[in-house]
Amino acid sequence: MNEQEFLSKCKLLVGNYAEQHTEAKDDFDFGSEMIYVVWYAKTLQNSKALLSTEIADGMYYEVTYNGDKNEFYFDAYKKSENILIPGGELND
Repeated sequence: MNEQEFLSKCKLLVGNYAEQHTEAKDDFDFGSEMIYVVWYAKTLQNSKALLSTEIADGMYYEVTYNGDKNEFYFDAYKKSENILIPGGELND
């Protein structure tokens, strides 16, 4: 599976999940233009992508493709905190 095919399937999975689980269903069209890829990697026959949507709900999604088994794994996460840690505080 090439990159474009994989990312299209990822956006479809995310769109379907968001449409079923978000409270803002009436405010959004769940097409691929509102879903964006944050990060993508491919190693041998396996692929992984982190995605999010334009919905301000703190959700992000991880999709993994196992090329050996032709299986997709889908994870949905909700950000619980965003804490600023200045770089100087990490010095030993």
